[in-house]
Amino acid sequence: MSKAVVELLAKDLNHQGGVFCPSPVAGMQTWNTHPKVYLDVGRAGEAKCPYCGTVYKLKDGEHFDGHH
Repeated sequence: MSKAVVELLAKDLNHQGGVFCPSPVAGMQTWNTHPKVYLDVGRAGEAKCPYCGTVYKLKDGEHFDGHH
């Protein structure tokens, strides 16, 4: 199980403030990982994948404003 932390820029999030795991941003290939799940990073500034434990978080100083 991965304990990776993926730091994101606000522009990496979709217009709702989320990302999907597995993610190309994290260097994952979808064929050998778990089902795709949506993670809401914009609301709390970070989110943890329930499948692999990867944490996606905004880099220091990054803020999601919901208007991309």
